[in-house]
Amino acid sequence: MTTKPKAKKFRIRRSSPLVEAAPETHPERAPSAKDFRSAQQAHMRQQAASSGGNPVGTEIDAIRKEGLTGRQLRLARRMAQKHGLPATSDFDAVRLLRANGMDPFQRTDMLELMVDNQNKPQPSAAAPLPQTMATGTNLPSTHLDPAAGRITEVAKIQRDIARRRRRKLALLWARLTAFILVPTLIAGYYFFNIATPMYATNSEFVIQQSEGQSAGGFGSFLPSQFNTNQDAISVQSYMQSLEAMLRLDADVGFKAHYQQEWIDPIQRLEADATNQDAFKLYKKLIQIGYDPSEGLMKMEVIAADAIISQRFAEALIGYAEERLDNQTVRKREDQLSEARKNLTEAETNRRDAQVAMVTLQQEATVVDPQAVLAALRSQISQREIELQEKQLQLQALLDNARPNESRVTGVKADIGRLETAVEELNNRMIAHTEGEDSLTSLSARVRLAEADLATRDLMLQSALQNMETAMLEASRQTRYLSRSVDPIAPDAATYPRKFENTMLTFLIFSGIYLMISLTASILREQVSS
Repeated sequence: MTTKPKAKKFRIRRSSPLVEAAPETHPERAPSAKDFRSAQQAHMRQQAASSGGNPVGTEIDAIRKEGLTGRQLRLARRMAQKHGLPATSDFDAVRLLRANGMDPFQRTDMLELMVDNQNKPQPSAAAPLPQTMATGTNLPSTHLDPAAGRITEVAKIQRDIARRRRRKLALLWARLTAFILVPTLIAGYYFFNIATPMYATNSEFVIQQSEGQSAGGFGSFLPSQFNTNQDAISVQSYMQSLEAMLRLDADVGFKAHYQQEWIDPIQRLEADATNQDAFKLYKKLIQIGYDPSEGLMKMEVIAADAIISQRFAEALIGYAEERLDNQTVRKREDQLSEARKNLTEAETNRRDAQVAMVTLQQEATVVDPQAVLAALRSQISQREIELQEKQLQLQALLDNARPNESRVTGVKADIGRLETAVEELNNRMIAHTEGEDSLTSLSARVRLAEADLATRDLMLQSALQNMETAMLEASRQTRYLSRSVDPIAPDAATYPRKFENTMLTFLIFSGIYLMISLTASILREQVSS
């Protein structure tokens, strides 16, 4: 049985405070009690020597007024402990080091704290000592505790963050000014001070159809509302065409009006502008809309002068009425020509059908082939009935035990004559029903000719009715333009809408800036990730 080894416990006694104050002594050479006593005696001799001149308290106050940092004081305390100086405080450690001819604040001394005293060169007596400040100056002490140091660092970080925020805010305001505010101000200045006032003349009209229009004719195949919509769309397309612009320029002077020098450069038409350039301006300044549900057409004409805008509107409405009249006349002519053509064709077809009917009647030997065929069928049926009766009579005579020969012979003769008659009648029926010249073929041709003649009669009647309807429609205007709102010259400028356009410019540039910012942020995040 083995026992586990047990470690012995040792109690370490704590040394005196003066010994503990020097933890960074050389590991091979610790300060002994003799050294401590000698240092204490030297300190007492120094105090006794200085009692006659400058007291210790005055020197410590002078050192405290130098504004030494906490780090410097800690270094001085370590050096005093290293050299075995009995310092009662950090300022007393600085005083003792200076009294022994050592500068506690040299760069090399901090590195020499871990070096053995034997290897460290002794400071020369001629080394420059730190200069103390004048006693009369009252400076604040820089000695701060750790909590105060942390507060100082936090305040410094907060000031840095605030400075960065102010810089970013300044950059943001600079970008907003460059991308949004400046364009908005330029646009507002243009709309409020430079843009030429424009006057808009509004008018409304509708294309109507005559209520007394007959239901017949070529236009009766389509609904009247559909026909009216087609006319309205056609008139709208004509009023927004290059032809209407050229006609308006020739009659009223469209291009000359917008080429005047007092119009601002953005809205003014160049002096050497082509017809295509003028047409672009025409489509921009003359707006025509059509409502198919109500059949109402709305027109807005914009010009730099109110009277000129009214003239343009009157001229365009006149062009629309003329265009509609031309379309109506053309439609009436088309309807009349179509009705005449249909009537002529119907008359020709009916005449041909009559000629064919008369020819068939002349070629046939009988007037009614169906009656002849019916008579033949009746004769054949009658002869077949008589034949059956004679055959029964003959069978009855033959059933007797002693039949009468003369009667049997007579009945047989009758049967033969009836069979011959039935055969002849069947041959006649076959002759009348087979072949191209048969009664059946002739009867079918006659029926077809009669049906064709009846159809041609109906078509002729319809053509006559259409002709009458087209002639009635040709005597009156079927569609006309009715003005709902007459064009009146405005007494105040309608365009530009200064405030609305300025706000619209602001919103547009804000949206552009927002999209650019979002795109840049997304790209920056993708690159950084």
